[in-house]
Amino acid sequence: MPYLKEDLGRYFRHQKSFWGKVKSVILTQGIWAIIVYRAGSWCHNRKGKYIWVRWALPFLTAFQKMIEITTGIVLPFTAKIGKGLYIGHFGGIILRSHTVLGDHRNISQGITIGQAGRGGAQLTPIVGDRVYIGPGAKIFGGIKIGNDVAIGANAVVTKDLPDNAVAVGVPARIINYNGSRGFVII
Repeated sequence: MPYLKEDLGRYFRHQKSFWGKVKSVILTQGIWAIIVYRAGSWCHNRKGKYIWVRWALPFLTAFQKMIEITTGIVLPFTAKIGKGLYIGHFGGIILRSHTVLGDHRNISQGITIGQAGRGGAQLTPIVGDRVYIGPGAKIFGGIKIGNDVAIGANAVVTKDLPDNAVAVGVPARIINYNGSRGFVII
């Protein structure tokens, strides 16, 4: 499964021992969601290529539902999530099915990345690399979030954010261009 090693590496950065890593996997709900997402996404993208994948996908879908119910984290297999995903805390994390997330993002609890619009114009966000999304943030519509962006707690983002922007508030407004340095550690 591509990217899983890099995802886990962000969690294991401070774990030196094998048993410390095992403990992290057992006790960290974000890791559970990422493992099921990576396996399901890999199978979903290859369902016509291998016959056994057609049998595995229903089981992974059931696991995904169990993860959603127990952790409150929704990572659809059809979302495109780059390497190095880090979910800081579990609970209330909802991504729309066609969301695109770049590499090395930090996602906090209580966030929604969803569609906006009506009928055939329902568009989802594209989020760049090294983006920090604070607790309770909401990102809606066919917008583009640049690289190295920090989105503050409870911000509601409905417009594009350029590279290195720091956005806060409802609706979100840019307060500076210090970016996500210090929030996203690779």
